[in-house]
Amino acid sequence: MTKHLVLVGGGHAHLTVLRHVDKFVNDGHQVTLIAPCRYHYYSGMGSGLLSGIYRPQDIRFNIQKMIEDRGGAFVENRAVRIDTNKRCVDFETGGKIKYDVLSVNTGSYVPKAGIPDSEPHIYPVKPIENLFRARQEIIDRLRHGAIRLVIVGGGPAGLELTGNVWRLVKDWSSAATVTFLAGRKLMSSFPEKVRKLAAKGLSYRGIRMVEGADVQRFENNNAVLDDGRKFPYDFALLAWGIKPSSVCRQSGLPSDEHGGMLVNEYLQSVEHPEIFGGGDCICFQPKPLNKVGVYPVRQNPILFHNLMEAVNGGRRMKPFRPQRSYLLIFNLGDGSGIFYKKNWIWKGKVAYLLKDYIDRRFMKRFQVSGERQENS
Repeated sequence: MTKHLVLVGGGHAHLTVLRHVDKFVNDGHQVTLIAPCRYHYYSGMGSGLLSGIYRPQDIRFNIQKMIEDRGGAFVENRAVRIDTNKRCVDFETGGKIKYDVLSVNTGSYVPKAGIPDSEPHIYPVKPIENLFRARQEIIDRLRHGAIRLVIVGGGPAGLELTGNVWRLVKDWSSAATVTFLAGRKLMSSFPEKVRKLAAKGLSYRGIRMVEGADVQRFENNNAVLDDGRKFPYDFALLAWGIKPSSVCRQSGLPSDEHGGMLVNEYLQSVEHPEIFGGGDCICFQPKPLNKVGVYPVRQNPILFHNLMEAVNGGRRMKPFRPQRSYLLIFNLGDGSGIFYKKNWIWKGKVAYLLKDYIDRRFMKRFQVSGERQENS
């Protein structure tokens, strides 16, 4: 019997499915991808897009071409609601599409709640396309004189953004100040050695780092901390935490307190076995996972296998077994990186080169032919 598999979002966890859409089609099924843009950008290389290490076409997948070349359909729209009773997905612009099996990989976003529209030039790190827009506007302003740059958020994203915006400024002008508002404590969830290497990697470049307080609000082109201190800015980059895409919670699917769809070990909704999910938009019920790219990448083949079983009526689902430890490398923007895995922590140019190699290999695995030659 023909089934309709609908993919909501073209994120990291769906890439193996998109690569093998033809296998679903050859079994007699329909496959449709719904996404707001024909491109999906790889977040692991986003900070390098800001600094100019990478071009947009270096870090994106043409998900429309991936699915259409393999016999599937692409709908350029945003899913706003999943109706589990009628088994259909509602679009932002109106209309809907029915599904037999559904998989959600809509990622996460950086909340801007409480920031008035009157405060311009504030760029959340997600979606990643924001960073290219920020790069262009910062360069335009640098041509006309000194500017003040503020980065908000003391985690890995904030660290990488700070190092790479420094590189952008260095390449274009020295007439800029870079201030890193790192919250209560820089890299607070990491070992002390990681923290020290990160702080040292910024301080020697003259980057001002502020700890001990969180940004409470933005007003009159100032980032205001909860202890009252104010930091003026011309451009602000936000990396103060992420939230799962809201579509699952708004659809009434069982979710955690943050809005991530609750899934079991097979990456299925805990109440709706015909719905699957991966990446930042889910909460893995057996064991909550950190929001790091390694997990959706590792979920790739599991989702592919289990969706094949679901559309073909199989019962041999594979469980997703999260690894206990994983490698993280932070791009500091000066040609060096911080390598971190278990107790192995070090900083140097080799770390950055290793990250660059791993990232480019991942991109090459899933990019369609000719993507890197496209215009930005």
